[in-house]
Amino acid sequence: MTIPVAHPNIQAVRHFLLDLQQRICHALDTQEAEGGIDGGSQQRFVADVWERPIEQGGGGGRSCVLQGGEVIEKGGVMFSHIFINHLPPTATARHPELAGRQAQALGVSLVIHPKNPHVPTSHANVRMFIAEKEGYEPIWWFGGGFDLTPFYPVMADCVHWHQVADRLCQPFGAEVYPKFKQWCDEYFFLTHRNEQRGIGGLFYDDLNTLSAGWDFDKCFAFMQAVGNGYLDGIVPIFEKRKNTPYTQAQRNFQLYRRGRYVEYNLVYDRGTLFGLQSNGRIESILVSLPPLTGWEYRYEPVAGTPEFELTDFYLKPRDWLNLKQP
Repeated sequence: MTIPVAHPNIQAVRHFLLDLQQRICHALDTQEAEGGIDGGSQQRFVADVWERPIEQGGGGGRSCVLQGGEVIEKGGVMFSHIFINHLPPTATARHPELAGRQAQALGVSLVIHPKNPHVPTSHANVRMFIAEKEGYEPIWWFGGGFDLTPFYPVMADCVHWHQVADRLCQPFGAEVYPKFKQWCDEYFFLTHRNEQRGIGGLFYDDLNTLSAGWDFDKCFAFMQAVGNGYLDGIVPIFEKRKNTPYTQAQRNFQLYRRGRYVEYNLVYDRGTLFGLQSNGRIESILVSLPPLTGWEYRYEPVAGTPEFELTDFYLKPRDWLNLKQP
């Protein structure tokens, strides 16, 4: 597997990712400062710069975490750029041609857990991987996407989220949004629960010249569109929903549904498994977990309630762009 292109511009990717991290943290800090139904707080994203041990390959990152806010209960926006001497099974099982190569992986990954149950949990990541061996062309690809996990969904928010996804994909081809939207629906699926994690968005992986016919510049441009699209999608939802009153019962349901998020991330998420198998930084890998969650034995929502509607209607793959809104 070789890719006939000039050597990828890793420094340009790194520069974009660090800037993206900073812009996302600033935008979400603003939401916390402005406050919501529970007020605001002085909590802000705090940067934790770390280094990967040289015996593991070296590199490092900057983990920005906000905890204990009144709008954002916990949020992590993580940048990493690591070097890998020995690729883990999650990589070589999917790509046997990587055996014997050294690699770099860099990206930004985030999970935001709002306090108000009417504001969805959101996730996004954009990343690049490159494996090199002397005398051979580099093997590289991009991956990423974003997805939304509501607890008390509003149809207009779901449509908006997918409209943002569709618009950013349009310059790259009419087929891109439907393909990556379907991939997202299939990827964020809890097989043991037989349900979607949320309402989806975009997911893509192994994006390069061989898989898509796109050169490095086009793949990098798509990474930038997806990364920038996250804020276009989530900020208007924060603005509309963070002042919505909620009850303790709704808060309890939010914690119960967060349990599904934990189950997915620990059982299925490839990024989590890759991080654990490559001796990644545990605090950064598990920062996606919510600060509070809950499980309830044999919980069944009452038919006709918003809690029932979540799984009965919203947590199913749908053509959100063409749904008639009430």
